[in-house]
Amino acid sequence: MIRLLCAIAALALASTPSLAAADAFSLYQAGNYSQATAAAASSNTAAGFTLAARAALAEGMTQMPCLACLTRAEEFARKAIAMNPGIPDAHVYLAVALGYQARIVGVVRARLDTYPERAKKNLDAALAKDSKNEWALAALGGWNIEIVRGGGTVLAKWLYGASVKAGLDDFAAAFRAAPDNLVLRYQYALSLGGFDVAAYRGEVSDALMRAAGGAASTAYERFAQARARELLAVFKSGDRDEFARLVRRDQGYP
Repeated sequence: MIRLLCAIAALALASTPSLAAADAFSLYQAGNYSQATAAAASSNTAAGFTLAARAALAEGMTQMPCLACLTRAEEFARKAIAMNPGIPDAHVYLAVALGYQARIVGVVRARLDTYPERAKKNLDAALAKDSKNEWALAALGGWNIEIVRGGGTVLAKWLYGASVKAGLDDFAAAFRAAPDNLVLRYQYALSLGGFDVAAYRGEVSDALMRAAGGAASTAYERFAQARARELLAVFKSGDRDEFARLVRRDQGYP
């Protein structure tokens, strides 16, 4: 978040775009995602398009499944990258948008349209610019675990070089970079909860408790925290079917 704020603050060199960017981020923080997207995009800058992608993603995640939201996020991320390929978060948002789209369109179409490869390429690009980018690290962790979940250990390794161990290591690196980020803990719980909750019961429980008890400062963080608390309550109740349903819902599957 700090990196993105710094990028947006740089827009202060131009009077009108700087005001639009400040307004856009305030709208994003408040959860007014459609307005934030429009305001950020109106700056016509790489930083503005990056924030527009982030706001469109947040809208999509709070309205799962919303393919139109994810498509907008992808478009804005691509615009940001075209203007400045050196912004790590733009690559992250593009990869995340592709990942959520893949869940909606289905595994066959996603593989035919090379969603996994394109997502991985952008995460690698983000980490090449910032090796400690917590969002890129967590997204790569989720990518590894999701690939194994969808294709099995052998096929995942053979086709994509993905593994659960790599995913766990990526998430661990993300937590070292941002130990208090509740959204990353929530995403970790979803990844492992959707993969094998019985095998990773302790990790899922710990992640949900950290997400449920963290400090939320934006509307999206409050949304993620509310979902984490709901998942934690069901997890503690022992209702595996309901927990699986909620995890699938939160992962964006139709």
